Amino acid sequence: MKDRYLAVLAVAGIISLLSYTSNDPTGYTVEELRTLYSSGDRSKWPLPHLFSEAKDGFEDIGALPEMKFPEDNPYSEDKMELGKMLFFDPRLSGSGQISCASCHNPETGWSDGSRVSSGHNRQTGTRNAPTLLNIGYAKTFFWDGRVTTLEEQVKAPIENPVEMNLHMSLAVKNIGKIKDYKPFFVKAFGNGEITEEKISKAIATFERSLISSPSKFDQFISGKKDALTDSEVNGLHLFRTKANCINCHNTPYFSDQKFHNLGLTYYGEKYEDLGRYSVTNKNEDVGKFKTPTLREISENKPYMHNGLFPELTNVVMMYNAGMGSETPKEEQINDPRFPHKSEMIRKLNLTDEEIFDIVAFLKTLNSYKYKMRPPELPK
Repeated sequence: MKDRYLAVLAVAGIISLLSYTSNDPTGYTVEELRTLYSSGDRSKWPLPHLFSEAKDGFEDIGALPEMKFPEDNPYSEDKMELGKMLFFDPRLSGSGQISCASCHNPETGWSDGSRVSSGHNRQTGTRNAPTLLNIGYAKTFFWDGRVTTLEEQVKAPIENPVEMNLHMSLAVKNIGKIKDYKPFFVKAFGNGEITEEKISKAIATFERSLISSPSKFDQFISGKKDALTDSEVNGLHLFRTKANCINCHNTPYFSDQKFHNLGLTYYGEKYEDLGRYSVTNKNEDVGKFKTPTLREISENKPYMHNGLFPELTNVVMMYNAGMGSETPKEEQINDPRFPHKSEMIRKLNLTDEEIFDIVAFLKTLNSYKYKMRPPELPK
């Protein structure tokens, strides 16, 4: 009788192991999830958990498409190489000491690893420098989306008095004084005339060339079934379901490229940042920031628009807690500008193991290993 009882327990234990479901109410086992997600067919994936706000324009995550270059600034190798030199050239700054690469360093994931960057005369900004990897897929630029083309974005840090502190007209003069630059402009544009437009187009072309190679995630969803661990597979499924990440971090770029309030406005406090409102002047945009890409995310800490979160685990734990609160003080109750957190930000009730799995999955989006050497600059 005792042996029979032990046999029943053993069978029950095996069944329990085989039916491990990651606390998912739909009841998928990890092996079932592995088969579905690695099938190469997104139509077979479990349905994502979406809020109504996220459904407009929703596209599921996947492999990055081929980079598209604008008609008025098509790709050429010569233009890209010129842009690379200009990107690393500190002579585009007022001090002659700061280049684009100072805040977007290939050695630190094309960001700088700082909470906020230091610029002209060691002044610091108020927002974290995002990675430039895959920036060519973006539709708007800066955390508040204040410009809509990469060519336009290039000019802003050069002219910003806190960053590079040099008007573009003076930048043109500086580069024009360097005789060895002229042949590179001839190759890239057909003549040696140096203009603001050519400088911005060349740098933008270089930045569009910074594209991630296929990550473990990309290999997995393309059919390499063993590319992810069980924890990473479970994290992927949680990302699309219980954890609600997919609502903002969708599309192959892992960003909906929309603007959301996460409850981190710090309205009326030390770290106050009104976000998108500074561009639109619409009360409903107070505290909204652009959704950043999650590709290469493990190489680009610290996190959020103000860089206040040092590790990925901190970020996931904050989402699990429902992020920050936007509760008005008594004197703010009737303030029409008082920010309102997105209704998609809610407490998630994730277990510690589920948080670990999500972080493990996010790390599979990292692929960039090559550290680009700065080019030799013209003299």
